[in-house]
This record gives sequence, C-alpha cells and structure tokens, in this order.
Amino acid sequence: MGLSEEALDREAEEVTVAVMAASRLIVALSARALASVDVPLTLPQLRSLVALHTCGPIKLAAMAATLGVTPSTALRMAERLEGLGLTDRRVNPDNRREVVLRLTGAGEDLVERVLGHRRAEIRALVERLPAPQRAGLVPALTALATAAGDLDPGLAPTDEAGRLAGVLDDPLNPAP
Repeated sequence: MGLSEEALDREAEEVTVAVMAASRLIVALSARALASVDVPLTLPQLRSLVALHTCGPIKLAAMAATLGVTPSTALRMAERLEGLGLTDRRVNPDNRREVVLRLTGAGEDLVERVLGHRRAEIRALVERLPAPQRAGLVPALTALATAAGDLDPGLAPTDEAGRLAGVLDDPLNPAP
C-alpha cells in the first residue's frame, strides 16, 4: 500500500529540511575555504571565478546570466576581479561589442586553492560517516543534482548549452 498524501508531504518536508541544513554546511565550508586565502573576496565573486574556471572564457552577458545578476553588476564584479589580477577582460575579436572574461594564472591558482581546501574539508566530514551512510549519499546527491537539471547550465555546459550560454572555446586565442 502506498504512502498517503500527508505522509508524502511530511517526507518531502523532512528531506527539504535536511537538504537545507546540508546547503548551510556547504556554504559555511565555502566561506571558510575562501577565508583561507589572502585575497578579500565575497562568495559571489568566488562563484564567478569558479564559473570561469569551469567554463573557460565566457562573455560578460553570459556571466551575468549564470550568476543571476544584471550585466552592470557583472561588469562591476569583473572590474573588481580584474583589479585584483584574477581575471582578464578583452573585446571579442569576432564581435567587438562583446566583452570576454577569462581567469589569469593568479585567478586559476586562487580557485584551485579554495576548491582544494573545500574538498579536503568535505572529504574529512564524509570520512567520519559510517560506510553505509557514505554509500547512501552518492545516489541521493546524484539524484538531487540530476533533478536540478537546468538550474545552473552555465557551470556544466554541454556543447549546445555552452554555445547558447555564451561559453566560448577561447576567442582570444583561437585554435588553428
């Protein structure tokens, strides 16, 4: 016999509360990882650097869409990150009206350090769990990420999604 509608609602609420708690944990770990580096960045600035790290060079308009901010907000963030030497902004040679952002070497290094720190902390937490609970996390979190589907396509683009989102191979250094 299936679960009643009330039981399904209660179960959905319990899962929601657990996912929200896990989300707060991940945000706290991200903030701690960010604090471990000597560059004063906000979490949204880190998110933009991670997007560039994941996608490679990206149009400013696509960055704004990926972050869910206005183009003017994305431009101010790009200027701040460029001022810190973490990103580089250039005019797209294929369309001079477009600005393309990419990470500098210092930006790549910073992202790798922050993500490495966060990964190490998450791994330490996961290792504290009994093996059966750890094993249960993989399918559950994979299912959650799959259910999220298109919520953040700019951070894991397929060829077509990347093209539509404005992710570029590297227009500033085209392959022969």
